[in-house]
Amino acid sequence: MAITYLKRGKSEADRKGDASKVRETVEATLTDIETRGDAAVRDLSEKFDSYTPPSFRLSPSEIEALVQKVSTRDMEDIRFAQAQVRRFAEAQRASMTDVEVETMPGVILGHKNIPVQSVGCYVPGGKFPMVASAHMSVLTATVAGVPRIAAATPPFKGEPNPAVIAAMHLGGAHEIYVLGGIQAVGALAIGTETIDPVDMLVGPGNAFVAEAKRQLYGRVGIDLFAGPTETMVIADETVDAELCATDLLGQAEHGYDSPAVLLTNSEKLARETLDEIDRILKILPTANTAAKSWEDYGEVIVCDTYDEMLDVANDIASEHVQVMTDRDDWFLDNMTSYGALFLGPRTNVANGDKVIGTNHTLPTKKAGRYTGGLWVGKFLKTHSYQKITSDDAAAEIGAYGSRLCLLEGFVGHAEQCNVRVRRYGGRNVPYGNAAE
Repeated sequence: MAITYLKRGKSEADRKGDASKVRETVEATLTDIETRGDAAVRDLSEKFDSYTPPSFRLSPSEIEALVQKVSTRDMEDIRFAQAQVRRFAEAQRASMTDVEVETMPGVILGHKNIPVQSVGCYVPGGKFPMVASAHMSVLTATVAGVPRIAAATPPFKGEPNPAVIAAMHLGGAHEIYVLGGIQAVGALAIGTETIDPVDMLVGPGNAFVAEAKRQLYGRVGIDLFAGPTETMVIADETVDAELCATDLLGQAEHGYDSPAVLLTNSEKLARETLDEIDRILKILPTANTAAKSWEDYGEVIVCDTYDEMLDVANDIASEHVQVMTDRDDWFLDNMTSYGALFLGPRTNVANGDKVIGTNHTLPTKKAGRYTGGLWVGKFLKTHSYQKITSDDAAAEIGAYGSRLCLLEGFVGHAEQCNVRVRRYGGRNVPYGNAAE
């Protein structure tokens, strides 16, 4: 049994980089937004995006004008993608039912799934206008029944991106702001003179947006702590190097720090994939980004057995895990830590990112060990309730509660139970004593 690294990426310590600088910048910026409100937001937008319109919120007529700029073919594609996302989100929502059960005669327990009342959906637009992110956040919140959805996206090359705005609008956004970065998530969470605060922030973003969400967590809810895009390809000799290399580089083009890992039990496939990556990087238009990401964060790991591959994959807990082997369903049955699985050579992460219907906002940095990604359930709060409907049940539960409260030393708690035992059970319980 052996695990061999033909290529290693930077260590976790190397990846921390300027984290402290980012943290300090974000903290100061959020304080500025809280202190100066709209004035701070406007200054930040001018500084980082050179964009200061009369209002960051688009009017209905401005939204309609931007939608009209989207080509017929692009609108058809956006509608198709949203139909897939909606179908899957609706199926997920249908699986989440309210519960009410009578656990003993006269004792009724239940829970209700209640939508978060206001959500801020951030759709990034740094290197690329992230049209698909609007489907994943805005549309999913709509299916969950969120009554107020405020969506924000930065200007793209100095103007609102028509396709992103169209996707937000079709997805069901009630408010659309052309606003990016810390100023967008900060304004949505904190509130300003013209932007009402929300209860929850969702959506990916750069390191500053991610840090802002981290600092705002608790003040508002968030979907998850997101880092750079990660991808892992688990492959054996049932597939070839072109597929593996294409799928690794397809995600490495996201940014300069996007980990991409090939995990295989075939050294032959591993070495051929390394050669194929070199070939593709000579012709890939986004090679400047993908090559840097691959150089610094790409890894090729060769294992002896499928069990070893499974152990390594669960330990890395990658955001996207593409499985192309002779036993894809075995990995589905046994993988426990990941963001999303993409099974078989016909499936790929790009489809998941853009159109297939599952959500692409997924856990990174090993968070797949304890959470899944954004889905309709993230926008729902499950609240329990209790109801006792008979005197006998009130007295019986009360007696147990009295004794258990005093076991912990809570006399006031016990009296809450005792007063019910006396009133509904007709039993004389001395004050501060346990019910018999």
